[in-house]
Amino acid sequence: MPTEQPPPVSRGKLGLFGMLAVAGLAAVVVTGVRSREEASTRLRQWTDDQAIPTVAVALPDAKAGNPTIDLPGRLEAYYRAPIFARVSGYLKSWSADIGAKVKAGQVIAEIEAPDLDQQLLQARADLLSQQASAKLSEATLERRKTLIASNFVSMQEIDERTADLSNKKAAVKASQANVERLEALANYKQITAPFDGVVTSRDTDVGALINAGGGAGPAMFVVSDISKLRVYVNVPQSYVPAIRIGAKAVISVPEYPNRTFPATVEASSQSVDVASGTTRMQLGLDNAKGELMPGGYASVKLGLQRDTVPLQIPSSALIFNQSGLRVATVGPDDKVLFKTVTIARDLGRTIELGSGLSPEDRIITAPPDGLSDGDQVRVAGSGGKPAKPEKMSEKQDAKG
Repeated sequence: MPTEQPPPVSRGKLGLFGMLAVAGLAAVVVTGVRSREEASTRLRQWTDDQAIPTVAVALPDAKAGNPTIDLPGRLEAYYRAPIFARVSGYLKSWSADIGAKVKAGQVIAEIEAPDLDQQLLQARADLLSQQASAKLSEATLERRKTLIASNFVSMQEIDERTADLSNKKAAVKASQANVERLEALANYKQITAPFDGVVTSRDTDVGALINAGGGAGPAMFVVSDISKLRVYVNVPQSYVPAIRIGAKAVISVPEYPNRTFPATVEASSQSVDVASGTTRMQLGLDNAKGELMPGGYASVKLGLQRDTVPLQIPSSALIFNQSGLRVATVGPDDKVLFKTVTIARDLGRTIELGSGLSPEDRIITAPPDGLSDGDQVRVAGSGGKPAKPEKMSEKQDAKG
């Protein structure tokens, strides 16, 4: 049985198929080229985008609050009197030991001064002798005056007797003054308290040799009035204008960890110590109950009063290099502008500035390395448009 042959394909159909194949191949090539160009364009755009750093910005915080400064201080008695002897001798007795409360004028010790006693006896004897001589001179002058009428004595002798009487009276006065001086010294054989207070030091004992004056050794006693204390604190020069006379302060001491004591600024030295760069200030502290001890350490929290509200920024925003201390800000055109600043207080996570910024400046909270003036940046969360950042306090509130 003969095989049936398929009809031959016409040339027109072969040409059509060839054209379709060529068109499909061209479409594939065009699509591939276009996709490569689009990928290259996206890569180029991504590369350009990556070249512009994205930064987070914030406005300086101008919240006033209640600024304070903590400084170490030293407690001292409001009145303190080191007591030295005014006469030399030996300590006969004492009646007030350390911690004893004494009243003004109370005898706390007695000195035995035999040398002074003998000097006083001799001065009194000299006074009696001078008084007798003056009395005799006065009697002689009166008798001579009765003989003037009879011309038994001359006026020259009367004048000589008058001058001699004047000299004898002057000698009496000198002897009297010497007796009074020695009597006054004898009164110092009794050591008395100068005011109401507490004996905070005793550096003598019975039988000890006592030398007059305050340069030969330590004081015999120290009496302190601790009903009110002075608190001395050294304030850095930059804070002195913010601490006014009459300002309130809070005192804390190690022996009472859960208590505080109010104090008031009373005086300032009005000078800066060259060595430390600080000004010494004095605070008054009521201690009527005697709970606090003079000489002790205290932590002093002082309130600061300022005419303007200082600006605060995150500590991470500071840049310190060869150009000094600066902060990177972002201008309206999203370009970097560095500003030189000064620090008023370092609060740890935040910095209180003294100068250099305004409340409207957008600061870069964590500037990346390599930034320069005029660099273009992208503000995080702005969508390519300048956005008003939140203040630091608002960010902290949002974080809880």
